[in-house]
Amino acid sequence: MRDTSKKLNGKPQGLYDPALGHGSCGVGFIAHLKNQKSHDIVTKGIEILNNLEHRGATGADLRAGDGAGMLVQIPHEFFVQQCAALGFDLPEPGRYGVGHIFMPQDAELRAHYREIVECEIEGEGHRLLGWREAPVDNSCLSHTVIDTEPRHDQVFIGRSQSMADDAQFERRLYLLRKVISNTIFSETNSRDNGFYIVSLSCRTIVYKGMFLADQLEPYYRDLTQENFVSALALVHQRFSTNTFPSWKLAHPYRMIAHNGEINTLRGNLNWMAARQASVSTHLFGDDISKLWPISYDGQSDTACFDNALEFLVQGGYSLAHAAMMLIPEAWAGNPLMDNKRRAFYEYHAALMEPWDGPASVAFTDGLQIGATLDRNGLRPARYFVTSDDLVVMASEAGVLPVPEENIILKWRLQPGKMLLIDLAKGRIISDEEIKAELANAHPYQSWLDRGQIRVRDLPDTGQPAPGTNVALLDRQQAFGYTQESLKFLMAPMAHVGQEAIGSMGTDTPISALSNRPKLLHTYFKQNFAQVTNPPIDPIREELVMSLVSFIGPRPNLLDLEGTSKLKRLEVAQPILHNDRLEKIRQIGEIADNDFPTITLGITYAAETGAQGM
Repeated sequence: MRDTSKKLNGKPQGLYDPALGHGSCGVGFIAHLKNQKSHDIVTKGIEILNNLEHRGATGADLRAGDGAGMLVQIPHEFFVQQCAALGFDLPEPGRYGVGHIFMPQDAELRAHYREIVECEIEGEGHRLLGWREAPVDNSCLSHTVIDTEPRHDQVFIGRSQSMADDAQFERRLYLLRKVISNTIFSETNSRDNGFYIVSLSCRTIVYKGMFLADQLEPYYRDLTQENFVSALALVHQRFSTNTFPSWKLAHPYRMIAHNGEINTLRGNLNWMAARQASVSTHLFGDDISKLWPISYDGQSDTACFDNALEFLVQGGYSLAHAAMMLIPEAWAGNPLMDNKRRAFYEYHAALMEPWDGPASVAFTDGLQIGATLDRNGLRPARYFVTSDDLVVMASEAGVLPVPEENIILKWRLQPGKMLLIDLAKGRIISDEEIKAELANAHPYQSWLDRGQIRVRDLPDTGQPAPGTNVALLDRQQAFGYTQESLKFLMAPMAHVGQEAIGSMGTDTPISALSNRPKLLHTYFKQNFAQVTNPPIDPIREELVMSLVSFIGPRPNLLDLEGTSKLKRLEVAQPILHNDRLEKIRQIGEIADNDFPTITLGITYAAETGAQGM
């Protein structure tokens, strides 16, 4: 249920009617343009989060929330003080990493997992500095939430002298996290028993849990300390629609917080898994196999997206580049797009399929922080910049009271556009600048011209598609067509070029349980996120939807330039009529291509039965 009782006592006022409210996750961040760390940033981040509480969800227990959290830069002075009191010293910033880990309440099991963590730290060439238990106060939580509460351990890891910089250290910490998780998951047969690495980084740390927004600060005592400072705070209040709430599924994740859904998730995950065989990079060498799987079973769509973004960034892509690969603009149907930018997106389309929303995603690596909307643009995101160098972005306006005279810029994110703040450079990098720089970084159009083979551009073969002398009725019966499908489905499409619309539903058994022969496609059903999205109108559909598909070897995702040496077929849509299918069948006779073809017969004598198949 959605809790609107706190809003105007649930009564309409002016243009506001709580009965018309639609909940969705609340995401926001605040950052100081010049990277000046302060506790005020943390405090303002919490204020933003509290003002987004109405976007969260509750169950029958109104104090049991779907999840809330905050990502900040590592507060060095705070941790130096805390660790000194525990008997160990921390080196300079960047020379150590901090892991925040959810541990099971069982003391024996917790001790066992600590041993595994320490063993893997040593095994991966790092140095254990010490452990700290983050102090919490669960008096603000509901009893139903306390029953699932984990212990909160923080592990401090020293950087090896052999590591050149914090970017390499961050990459090795990412590898270490995967090794630890894989070791414990293999031990538990992937069963969730309370162990979860919330974050492990030399730049950032995440505090989150199964809270409502106003429970985060009183629960984690660290957040109230004056020397707990950061130059950025990324916050999130969750409204879960497709997964049950849990501590580990609260946002932010290691790099992102997200409002919306990833509706293409099943395909995205399958393709990420399929790429494992072809991915390699000198950044990980032979250790890259330790990263598999990129995503674990049972994770939410946001967690999987975070895994993919983190994999690309740690694999060598810049944060903005990786975000553009995962959430591209609508390029295929946009005649106004710059040719170089179009070439960028078309080239990357064969490397990575889009993770389509609706989605509003805020992301950070601790050095940069930004946000982007997917190409549908169906999630709100507004931001403003103040005269004292603060940038505030959130799912709605008004999350942080600021005098109007202090605001020097305010605007909203638009479909496919990106907001990026570079804390090292101390400025906002515009959407145009980001994408122009990346589009000009490589000769993408030349690479396309050399490797892209568009099926529509293939020469005619001069040979008609193989015919058949089998009667139409016999073919219709063989392929399972019925009078109903011809009359109610196919005839309307032939007459008006549109799919038939009906509202009566169907009471026929699903194909797998039917005793009648069925068409192959009826055995498959579309998966979709069950949410309150507005319908896609025909104009928007034409602008933002694309059926472009690629045929050919899956390239090495982490070898951007190497992919330019591969040939690939591009088709405007996955349904090929006989003439185009014949072009592909004869492609082996065309010079300079990597696609010799062979035609396989898939029919068999009916009397041989299943053995014949």
